[in-house]
Amino acid sequence: MTLPFTPEQFFEVFAAYNRSLGIFALGLWLYALAGALILARSRDRGRFIAGLLAVQWAWAALAYHVTFFSSINPAAWLFAGLFLMQSALFAWLGVAREQLHFSSTGSWRHFAAWLLIVYALIYPVVVQVDGHRFPEAPTFGVPCPTTILTIGFLFAADPPWPRAVALIPLIWAIIGGSAAVLLRVHADVMLWAAGMGLIAYLLGRVHVATPRSPAPRSTAGTR
Repeated sequence: MTLPFTPEQFFEVFAAYNRSLGIFALGLWLYALAGALILARSRDRGRFIAGLLAVQWAWAALAYHVTFFSSINPAAWLFAGLFLMQSALFAWLGVAREQLHFSSTGSWRHFAAWLLIVYALIYPVVVQVDGHRFPEAPTFGVPCPTTILTIGFLFAADPPWPRAVALIPLIWAIIGGSAAVLLRVHADVMLWAAGMGLIAYLLGRVHVATPRSPAPRSTAGTR
């Protein structure tokens, strides 16, 4: 697969983002931390968490894709559109219609939820440990940690919830996860793991929700 930009150009985009908007990226990180703390202390703050995710996706669309990434990749405009759609889904289904509800404990899915949420919060540190130095390293408010954080919260969402909110995060898990191989951002391997885990979880929910056909009644011995 050939990318329309070089690795140097890719990391320079992060440098420009961090130099210009680093203080806002820190604010988004604190906002996400507040969402995690609220999830831990309250059974259901669905509107707050959905609003948090709506803001994160809109920010990644406009502040990252449109403002910076579009300078080296024309596809960034398409990505921005997808991210704005995802933001609108969270705003409409989670905030306006209150169809997303969250809990912090109770099953294996909550373990997966916390693993991904914590990983998203420490993502900038993981990237630094991997050898990508600030300011050329991805920090927060950019697509990949936003997607990991989102999938984490979706694992914490109490079923049933609208599966439409999972589609774009799964698409980006495939696209963004390629950076782990093509651009050696090894922290993004978690995107593929998160995406595969969410697919398995959703398929399991479909299996559980599908009623079994009743077994045919035996007529042996009847007249």
